[in-house]
Amino acid sequence: MEDRFVAEPMLGKLAKWLRMMGYDVLYERSYREEDLIRVLSEGRRLLSRRVEAQARHPEVILVRSDHVGEQIKELSKIGCLNLDQTKFFTRCLRCNLPLKEADPEVARSSLPDHVYHENLLGIRSCPQCGRFFWPGTHRDRMLKQLADWRL
Repeated sequence: MEDRFVAEPMLGKLAKWLRMMGYDVLYERSYREEDLIRVLSEGRRLLSRRVEAQARHPEVILVRSDHVGEQIKELSKIGCLNLDQTKFFTRCLRCNLPLKEADPEVARSSLPDHVYHENLLGIRSCPQCGRFFWPGTHRDRMLKQLADWRL
């Protein structure tokens, strides 16, 4: 079974990057303790920067760095991540849901013509928020950033 995470509020950037890499990561700006306990009981792993989180949740993965690139390296080093590029860009960065192939007519009416025509087969959408994703320059920049971090 693939690792699924819940990231504490101070790890928003890490949550976004893990989603970009295809990981299922719950992220909220705050959690009630009972909600956190529930999602952990469902098999998620807690990512935290707080040492005191270990007192309540002994299985916490303590993230020590302030920098997202170093945080990803930490998780990789302890065996929490398997960087599989076929899973990159398969989740909504905002909603965390798996992306679906976009309906061509909906995409055509929602995107600039050049984006639609240049990426006809690569347009995906989020079933929850309706946001569209395609293999454009933003994706290229994120891949370059991962390479710069030597991941």
